[in-house]
Amino acid sequence: MTLEIREANEEEGKRTIAGAIKYNTESAELRDLWGDAFVEEIASGAFDDSLKTREVVGLWSHDTSQVLGSTKSGTLRIENTEQELRFELDIPNTSVGNDAWELIRRGDVDGVSFGMRVTKDKWSTEKRGEEKVYKRSILNAELHEISPVAFPAYPANAVSVRSLDEYREEEKRASDEFRKRKLAIELELI
Repeated sequence: MTLEIREANEEEGKRTIAGAIKYNTESAELRDLWGDAFVEEIASGAFDDSLKTREVVGLWSHDTSQVLGSTKSGTLRIENTEQELRFELDIPNTSVGNDAWELIRRGDVDGVSFGMRVTKDKWSTEKRGEEKVYKRSILNAELHEISPVAFPAYPANAVSVRSLDEYREEEKRASDEFRKRKLAIELELI
């Protein structure tokens, strides 16, 4: 997820950044509050419903007081394909916009992140080397904002931690149930 910059040679000096959020691509390995490793990926189509019903804003580094554009005003344009969510964001001639433009133009900031509220996900586990890694597939989410950021990563928040706890409990219940059934069968054989 990197940014591309475009600057018009017109008198108005329109400045646009463009980028994409890839679907079905794992995030960097993250850690929850207990130190367990997990990765996330956004499933193709996860934002389909949200994009039909809600406006999305472009923010500077997730800061809601530093708005760069919005789909409502047309200064943020989004194209949702099966492979990725592409966007173009016209950078305003404001102190925040000028600072953002300069840092992006110089290459100091070249990442893209986004803010969302997950409404449907699926957890699984994978063995990677000697370590057990949890994997969260985000199947449906409300997209709230897109941000140029210095350190792009999916934010780990209370919702994801709670849903990981629920998955762990479900995994434990299934394991306990399996042991109970196995014990019952063994007792019947005696």
